Amino acid sequence: MIVELTTEVQNVSVEPNVPGSALIEIWAATAYSKVAEDKAELTVRIVDEDDGRQLNEQYRSQGTATNVLSFPFEDPPNVKTSILGDIVACAPVISREAQEQGKPLHAHWAHLIVHGVLHLCGYHHTVNDDTQIMQRLETEIVQHLGFSNPYSHFDG
Repeated sequence: MIVELTTEVQNVSVEPNVPGSALIEIWAATAYSKVAEDKAELTVRIVDEDDGRQLNEQYRSQGTATNVLSFPFEDPPNVKTSILGDIVACAPVISREAQEQGKPLHAHWAHLIVHGVLHLCGYHHTVNDDTQIMQRLETEIVQHLGFSNPYSHFDG
């Protein structure tokens, strides 16, 4: 079976230095190809803090914007689609985190796109064993993309 991810990137952010669609598509497709075995469609929407905060409040009851949210698509009963889901990336939060953590901006973006794709593919980090599996996969994929271990500066 052919592994292929079609990604639509929607950038509605005014944040400067957001990676271009081609890079985001490569990062998403690389992550997907490591864990999936079929064709899928994905939307990555890049937003500013107001939208990020609203979505995080609505779906996670958190009053602040977060770096990335993943929304897996659930097929309607008796219907099979190739839609994987949506990733919402909050550009100002990602930029701020990269600066605070001393990471190259594109490396942080790549990590969070990979992180979002893995969530859409069923990976989670709510239980310690799951966290280790997900972080190991993220590290492998991000290093394959040419970036450093995203967890090398952190304990968890």
